[in-house]
Amino acid sequence: MIGPRPHWSGVLRGLPILLALTLLSGCAQTFDAATLGVPVTMATAAGQPVQGTRFEVNSHALYALWGIAQIREPSLRKALAAQLADARGIANLRIKVRSRWSDVLITGLTLGLIVPRAVTYEGVVLK
Repeated sequence: MIGPRPHWSGVLRGLPILLALTLLSGCAQTFDAATLGVPVTMATAAGQPVQGTRFEVNSHALYALWGIAQIREPSLRKALAAQLADARGIANLRIKVRSRWSDVLITGLTLGLIVPRAVTYEGVVLK
């Protein structure tokens, strides 16, 4: 005779579904260059050096409920406001969104209720 199943078997059956939902959940960020007020390019022609001031700005995005709700969005415009005042544009813009080990730790400790992301903007301000 087979006895009753352990109580945690239902949890184990639901674990793949929970994992799939976590991987497919939000944490999406839209980057709109039109709000900067200057022309922005992601790359320049090969072999042509870009003259200007290099910048690297680190910021943070914060999401809730496994990435579904956005709490705080980083703003390149606010970070570069002083440099963009007399600028002709931005060239070679690179945007990196990543999870640092501390971001993963916070996400794990809160079981996905709080999901931080590190955002780095790099490029050249054309004068």
